[in-house]
Amino acid sequence: MTTGLLAGILLAVAATTGGVGGFLLAVVLGAAGLAVAGQLAGELDLAALWRSRERE
Repeated sequence: MTTGLLAGILLAVAATTGGVGGFLLAVVLGAAGLAVAGQLAGELDLAALWRSRERE
């Protein structure tokens, strides 16, 4: 819960200082960081997502 609060505060700061563009950039970079951290921690397998798309 504390992590979510911190993320919300950081997104609010990005929105107030950078406007809509800064907010969207913060969201995109946050999602990318979450994906990389999940991959490194072994909680998320990004390679499996790409393999499932190639089969379709």
